[in-house]
Amino acid sequence: MQFMVQGAWGIVPAHLNELAPDRARGLVPGFAYQMGVLLAAPVNSLQYALRDRVGYAWALAGFEIVVIVTLTGLVSFSAEHHGRSFLEATDRQGLA
Repeated sequence: MQFMVQGAWGIVPAHLNELAPDRARGLVPGFAYQMGVLLAAPVNSLQYALRDRVGYAWALAGFEIVVIVTLTGLVSFSAEHHGRSFLEATDRQGLA
């Protein structure tokens, strides 16, 4: 699991930056992080409730599987803008 976490936190912010328009590149990764924290807030309570039904290990594994599948889909099906300029105005002026 640690291998997947380290890989995710390395690639996800970079991928978000490539998806973001130039004017919002400083905003998007931080905003996405904060929204992730907001969405993840009830996870502990849900895992605790599932613990009695499916067991502690399966409650944790179920959430991890959802995260892995979601990140795989996000990275696989979203467009990559590798090499895209961070400064559109500079490129138009021929300074880059």
